[in-house]
Amino acid sequence: MAIPSPYLIPAAATTFEEEIKRSRFITQLAHTPGTENAKAFIRQVKEQHRGARHHCWGFVAGAPHDSMQLGFSDDGEPSGTAGKPILAQLQGSKIGEVTAVVVRYSGGIKLGTGGLVRAYGGGVKQALTQLTTKKRVAMQLLLIHYEYALQGVVDDLKREFSLTIESSEFTHKASVIVTAEAKHVANLINKAALIDNKKLAISRLSAKN
Repeated sequence: MAIPSPYLIPAAATTFEEEIKRSRFITQLAHTPGTENAKAFIRQVKEQHRGARHHCWGFVAGAPHDSMQLGFSDDGEPSGTAGKPILAQLQGSKIGEVTAVVVRYSGGIKLGTGGLVRAYGGGVKQALTQLTTKKRVAMQLLLIHYEYALQGVVDDLKREFSLTIESSEFTHKASVIVTAEAKHVANLINKAALIDNKKLAISRLSAKN
């Protein structure tokens, strides 16, 4: 199974606001892993700005290249003038797990289709320049089951592969659940197998977000 490449995600939410021909545009960006989180954020912003005329949005809810977790809406604006420009800016940023909602309080002056595209796309572009990001690395949960005599070996593996302990149980043998970078898992399991798979066994549990 291919290991996802690391990509950037939002480290914190951000907001950018501007007024264009009396219309007030408020752009909000947030970290939203998965489409359900993206839709929940959109609902949250709509609730916060119930008096606004439009709540246009776009999201890249997975990795930047994952076309299965994209979405956008013009929310009453002319077709193609809001949702698509918002999504285009998000995709161009190469940032994943991000949703943008642009709220418009209309000022009564029409902006035209070109003006709307510039307003919605431009707001997201400006918000992205303010966004702080961090690297999203694919992680894997592993179960390490071993005899106590091999504790030193396990400690060495923890240091070598930067394993993080999630939980542990000690009965007649030790069982430790750890998190490892997915790209290192195959090498870790192969190295453990060279020791003695009856005394030391490592198995995959699940991917971890």
